[in-house]
Amino acid sequence: MNVTTKMNMKPHALVLTAPGTNRHPDVMFALELAGANASSLNLNQLRDQPSAIANAQLIVIAGGFSFADALGAGRLFALELSHLVGDALRTAVAKGTPIIGICNGFQTLVRMGMLPGASDAALGHNESGGFQCRWVTMQPVSKKSVWTKHLTQEIYCPIAHGEGRFTCSDSTLASLQRNDQIALTYTTNPNGSRADIAGVCDESGLVLGLMPHAENHVVARQHPQFHRGARNGLGLHLFTQGVLHATS
Repeated sequence: MNVTTKMNMKPHALVLTAPGTNRHPDVMFALELAGANASSLNLNQLRDQPSAIANAQLIVIAGGFSFADALGAGRLFALELSHLVGDALRTAVAKGTPIIGICNGFQTLVRMGMLPGASDAALGHNESGGFQCRWVTMQPVSKKSVWTKHLTQEIYCPIAHGEGRFTCSDSTLASLQRNDQIALTYTTNPNGSRADIAGVCDESGLVLGLMPHAENHVVARQHPQFHRGARNGLGLHLFTQGVLHATS
């Protein structure tokens, strides 16, 4: 297959879900707009089709409230994924497959140890002590992350979480800053996250986790001020970068 043919083919994006996941239709819509063919598998289906991980060119762990956030947000989803396809996911990263976890998916990736600082970093309860559901602005920062390195414009999209505050030790924060692994920051911090962190990537730059739901602002009409002329901050650009990397 020549390079031109490969670039013209749509990559297969696999969206992983669990009981309580509710944002997978939104992220599949975003992926298809970005140029991918998207499909989803729940944990029961994944148990019967473990090879699906190896066959995907891009992988998403969708947001929502997996297992009703029992025992902590993303904990049971992380345990199930680790047991079923943990090794396969790490192999996928090793061969260059981009992976993104959004909100509950971010929490899941942290608990799986696929994002930095799993031993001393976590997504804790919001500083306000309550659930936050509102629109926020994120600034792309990392030039290492394949998802953000070519982005220059801010992303405007909603958050919907009770446990979204990124916490870590001083040494982990210094390492994230030194290695360009802080992928996205809030312009106005909604939850008390350390260093205004909205998303981080792994050392390879392939795995991204973020709390805000970029998949919920991929067309202009989703902007809450659309009818007043607002047209900026599309989250679609984030998914486009992932799809472009998957086809490169």
